[in-house]
Amino acid sequence: MNETALEAFGPAIEIRYDPALVDDPERLRLELAQADALIVRNRTRVDLDLLNAAPRLRVVGRLGVGLENIDLDACAQKGVAVRPATGANTQSVVEYVIGAMLVLRRGVFASSGDVLAGDWPRGPLGGGGEVHGQVLGLVGFGAIAQAVSKAARALGMRIAAFEPYLTPTDPAWSDVRSCGLEELFALADVLSLHVPLTQSTRNLIDADALSKMKPCAVLINTARGGVVDEAALAAALRTGRLAGAAVDVFTAEPLDAAGAAVFKGCPNLILTPHIAGVTEPANARVSQVTVENVLQVLTDDDT
Repeated sequence: MNETALEAFGPAIEIRYDPALVDDPERLRLELAQADALIVRNRTRVDLDLLNAAPRLRVVGRLGVGLENIDLDACAQKGVAVRPATGANTQSVVEYVIGAMLVLRRGVFASSGDVLAGDWPRGPLGGGGEVHGQVLGLVGFGAIAQAVSKAARALGMRIAAFEPYLTPTDPAWSDVRSCGLEELFALADVLSLHVPLTQSTRNLIDADALSKMKPCAVLINTARGGVVDEAALAAALRTGRLAGAAVDVFTAEPLDAAGAAVFKGCPNLILTPHIAGVTEPANARVSQVTVENVLQVLTDDDT
């Protein structure tokens, strides 16, 4: 996290800042024995076993918004508040999605080597596409997806979304087509995922879903690993069933040898290491919001 944000805790609160603790479970448990608060990213598993090692713990601050690594039921059982940094990394994710979409659709930005080698692939690269007038399909239409839709609309895109938990009268639906999943798959020229990993979303984008998409469509996953069937996605890319994909999250992170083998040789594929929501400005915002969230719980408990 951004260490400057820790200064907001002030001199009255003792801070133990050590990013290496996530890789040293035994030492982490020892440090937690007297801890009132814990701040984590996505690799620390906050489960009942860890909570049992922290009898004084009052709050877990999450540097980000995903809560898959935190056992919410166990925290509730122990009376531990969980505070994600909601909204703090939205802009970072929006710019990743828009950037990936443009790179995949245009298809010209990997030509530096050819140009430097004296080649001039102007003809082949002149067949790239544009996003203006195309349909951006959003699976999930929460705050981040809504921000993505506004940026995409500025590029002249039409927006369609699937979100069963948003009421039909919500103002967010203004100029956005509400769709069922199958309709969305068929409509989207770009499909961007914005849902948590749950039993209902695991492998949501499987071979059947991919078969319903346009062969010219591209897929962007900044949501969670496990929402996409990675083998099915790789097969769709290799066979031309899908035109491209950007994947920032994986079922196994870091991507292991088996996972890497799944994607080897796939055309028009961007792979990044769970970084869509992480930029220097976003990290500063996330850190600040997380410290404020934790301070609020500690202060409220003391009053």
